[in-house]
Amino acid sequence: MDVTTLGRTGLQVSRMGLGCGGHSRLGLSNGNTEAEAERVVREALSLGVNFIDTAEAYGTEEVVGRALAAAGRDRTILSTKAGVRWKDRRTTRAELKERVEASLARLQTGYVDLFHLHGVAADDYSYAREELVPALRELQEAGKVRFLGITEAFASDPSHRMLSQAVQDDCWDVMMVGFNLLNPSARERVLARTQEQNVGTLCMFAVRRALSRPEALKAALQDLVAKGQVPAGSFDADDPLGFLMTEGGAESLPEAAYRFCRWEPGIDVVLSGTGRVEHLKENAASLNRPALPPAVLERLNRLFGQVDSVSGN
Repeated sequence: MDVTTLGRTGLQVSRMGLGCGGHSRLGLSNGNTEAEAERVVREALSLGVNFIDTAEAYGTEEVVGRALAAAGRDRTILSTKAGVRWKDRRTTRAELKERVEASLARLQTGYVDLFHLHGVAADDYSYAREELVPALRELQEAGKVRFLGITEAFASDPSHRMLSQAVQDDCWDVMMVGFNLLNPSARERVLARTQEQNVGTLCMFAVRRALSRPEALKAALQDLVAKGQVPAGSFDADDPLGFLMTEGGAESLPEAAYRFCRWEPGIDVVLSGTGRVEHLKENAASLNRPALPPAVLERLNRLFGQVDSVSGN
């Protein structure tokens, strides 16, 4: 597994990160036992994946904690998160610190490498920066959090309204951004600035329903045509992205989607979530493959370069 430096953190991270949330939650959402979920974490480490991302909201911190306790905490870059909103209101500084402590206990560790404010809405950004960042700074000083991150709510904010604010500030070491071949708008709105500031980036939503289920893809494209963001008649209605296999050399649409994100300038880690070991191995193989051909990337840009209204979920 290739590695890179995660922006100004200096952390050496695998290009693939194991995402422990999403639709799967390490398979717990689909009937996996906790033992089976722990096996997915251990298998990821065996493949050379050293970046593990979980969150309070996912309900997988305890599974991750047990897996890392058995496999070796020192082998991993560990990331977790907590939302600004809690119990139907904005969390206080004191509550956030208590929630971080609770995450550490569930993860069976004395510190996390990266702690994010999770899924921050544009309307909550100022509060997050002014009220909650000071609490996270105190946790940094105590050695419980190494670096600070922020993640967007891409499904409800596909045009990056929140991160467009966050990239103007210097308090974030890492940002988690929604980016995929259907909606590459973060390229100009987020990634251009993170590269200037040497902010590390984590890519989420590389592959979601629209890039793994043909019927969902057709529905998403019909919506984009109706919105005027994709030209009508610019793709084959029966096989709209088939050229990614015939011209791009990909064996599947998910593989092409992962490669699109993996080689995007400014993307450090591409997150991939699954509850199946074989699927994990397939995703790792996809992320180890070369970039898509320039002509294919240009064709994708002609199709989706103006899209900022869908997440692919």
